Amino acid sequence: MGISSETAAAAIRAVFATERIAPADCAAILPDYLAIADWLLAKREAGSAPLVLGICGAQGSGKTTLAGAVAQALRSHGTATALLSLDDLYLTRAERRRLAREVHPLFATRGVPGTHDVALGLATLDSLARGDAAELPRFDKAADDRAPRQQWDRAPERTRVVLFEGWCVGAMPQGEDALIAPVNVLEASEDAQGIWRRHANHALAGPYAALFGRIGLLVLLAAPGFKWCAGGVNSRKRNCGSGPGRMHRA
Repeated sequence: MGISSETAAAAIRAVFATERIAPADCAAILPDYLAIADWLLAKREAGSAPLVLGICGAQGSGKTTLAGAVAQALRSHGTATALLSLDDLYLTRAERRRLAREVHPLFATRGVPGTHDVALGLATLDSLARGDAAELPRFDKAADDRAPRQQWDRAPERTRVVLFEGWCVGAMPQGEDALIAPVNVLEASEDAQGIWRRHANHALAGPYAALFGRIGLLVLLAAPGFKWCAGGVNSRKRNCGSGPGRMHRA
């Protein structure tokens, strides 16, 4: 029997309610979320090691909602599932300040490759692969620092599926020719020599390649455009219970 049961659907709807997603949007995307959970369950049963699903997409495209909803659907089926966000692997504020002093001032701001603790991510995935009740790092964005260890979550023993989401999860480095000219005003004004961009690119070619190499399957949430991502989440939540605004399927 597949995972597309009323129990799984109820688990997904509970996540939608927490996220305050409009009922019309919930009805539109629920079958897709159930299908993804079914697909993962089938893939997982084909192997013995935990299946790591990477979920990438622009900010506001729905990565966190998808990961949370699918995780709850899988758990309702009895499949031990862990959630890990690339955002929770950010370097501490002190570490980023040191990087800003030693490499480029823009690295004080979290976000780009080079501002994550890749070793922590690898250690976490290694622990999950061993079947441990692994600690899952958490980052406090309000404090702009890693959360105290006592606030971290813990994955269940013998986790079978890991949902690993983040805007650049699975990203690959660019060729040197693509790094010659600045691509935006920020780079032109604050990184004219390309130091920041090249360091981030080298990070993708090195330690991030090892981290993303642990991903068994990768899903891209292709939003219709930047404006949809920038304003879509808040507007969809405001419309909860009153508006017909449709969330595009991804």
